[in-house]
Amino acid sequence: MEEKLEKIVKPLLKWYEKNKRTLPWRENKNPYAIWISEIMLQQTRIEAVKNYYARFMKELPTIQALATVEEEKLLKLWEGLGYYNRARNLQKAAKQIEEKYKGKMPTTYSELITLPGIGEYTAGAIASIAYNEKVPAVDGNVLRVVSRVIASTKDVLLPETKKEITMFLKNIIPEGQARNFNEALMELGELVCLPNGKPECKSCPLKEICQAYQRKLIEEIPVRQKKVKRKKEQKTVLILVNEKEKIALQKRNQKGVLKGMYELPNIQGLKTEKEIEKVIKKWNIKIKNMEFLGEYKHIFTHIEWQMYGYKIEIEENNHDEWILASKEELETKYAIATAFKKLLK
Repeated sequence: MEEKLEKIVKPLLKWYEKNKRTLPWRENKNPYAIWISEIMLQQTRIEAVKNYYARFMKELPTIQALATVEEEKLLKLWEGLGYYNRARNLQKAAKQIEEKYKGKMPTTYSELITLPGIGEYTAGAIASIAYNEKVPAVDGNVLRVVSRVIASTKDVLLPETKKEITMFLKNIIPEGQARNFNEALMELGELVCLPNGKPECKSCPLKEICQAYQRKLIEEIPVRQKKVKRKKEQKTVLILVNEKEKIALQKRNQKGVLKGMYELPNIQGLKTEKEIEKVIKKWNIKIKNMEFLGEYKHIFTHIEWQMYGYKIEIEENNHDEWILASKEELETKYAIATAFKKLLK
């Protein structure tokens, strides 16, 4: 297997030299910048990340800034990227770097992988791209490329498959070229060896080597097991607007999905106007007008929210758990989950 894979090295590096994109975190091999970009790029494509990355780095340009920023500001900077534990783990790791490494990023894979939120892939990416350490960085793009090259029918979602491919790659990384080799594999997966049976095989530098292409197995590989069915939850979400056009927000608790973020007040289940009126009456709030905004859906990894949205104009607000926020504050101050921002828009 390694002999087959070894053949990819020269054409892959040659292709990368000609086709690599100019990306802000590639410019100076700054390990902090690479770390932030890699965490953002989990679950998100490069084009979508660029603006978030620029905003984040402008506000928090150093490890020290990240370690000391208030959580609310951190979550606001992360707003729109989802999976907010990634941001919290970034701060935890920054604090550890401050304490244990005197504010300097660790320089080896073995040190990096001990930090919160940094797994095998991220540690490999930082160590190889920033420091040229000879370690693989195996993400979904790399698993797809390698699986197709060797026509592997093993399930890429299984840990043992990833472990095997990681071992193969470790043995073929050329000396002094870990940075370029890993980035080239990732770039090929991003630009050419695309998922869902739609790769640009005719422009691929590995088409003569790729066994899946030669055997017409591109649509069957990589093999992925069926995803677990998502749990469904129903919610009625309320946009409560007072006479000063301020909107009621409440802070979620520190457990479960979107912990510690701000949300619109909501009720379990899909409620009618009459049912909502009964609930609001118990809150000692007078309703001036109620408008049904429609049915919405938001999908998390393991949960799907089905939502009814209502805009309700109110005369007063005596609810202790709410914050009343202006439109400007919604944009600049409070980190609100995308699920609720859909309704606000």
